Amino acid sequence: MQKNILLLVSICVSLFSYEIKQTPIYFGEQRINLTKEYIKNHYSLDVEDIKITPKIILIHYTAIATFEKSLARFKSQTLPNDRAEISKASALNVSTHFMVQRDGTIHQLMPLDFMARHVIGLNYSSIGIENIGGSGYKEDLTVEQLLANIFIVKYLKEKFSSIEYVVGHYEYRCFQMHELWLEKDDGYRTEKFDPGENFMRDLRANIKGFKVAPCD
Repeated sequence: MQKNILLLVSICVSLFSYEIKQTPIYFGEQRINLTKEYIKNHYSLDVEDIKITPKIILIHYTAIATFEKSLARFKSQTLPNDRAEISKASALNVSTHFMVQRDGTIHQLMPLDFMARHVIGLNYSSIGIENIGGSGYKEDLTVEQLLANIFIVKYLKEKFSSIEYVVGHYEYRCFQMHELWLEKDDGYRTEKFDPGENFMRDLRANIKGFKVAPCD
């Protein structure tokens, strides 16, 4: 993205606010209990609730072309049958805190202090933002989505002083030797490319005061 576009992005975010639409996915007793079970099995923590203290904002793309199909993947409390690569780890369905449409419309899907299953090793300290797009691993997220992500990051930082990092999903393994990494199963890893290096570069050019993934 050109420097003049990045400047325009920064100006746009400073001038406009965004409505956060409430589009809740169901967190019933089954999903809560499966989340507790996930925390116990993967993080060796025996918890009374599924609340988190967020330290990381984790950026994704859905790898699905439409909002409707993307949202449908998160609605079930249990994991669909076609997620063999992660199904052995838990029957808990994936989830995310925010979903951003290609026109920049922002949806909040779940309570911000609930743990979502969206990244290996870091669920217990992170808030997830999913962006519609990335089918076929294409880096095709829009300027409108970039604007929305900048807004969400700044909104979350004001809401949670505990947040320190803004990280792309493809960077999650950089935390494997970090104190925030909790995954106990050394064989549970997947390869990720989202949301793309270009999107993260442009996002980081428009936010300040955050640490990057400890990849070195």
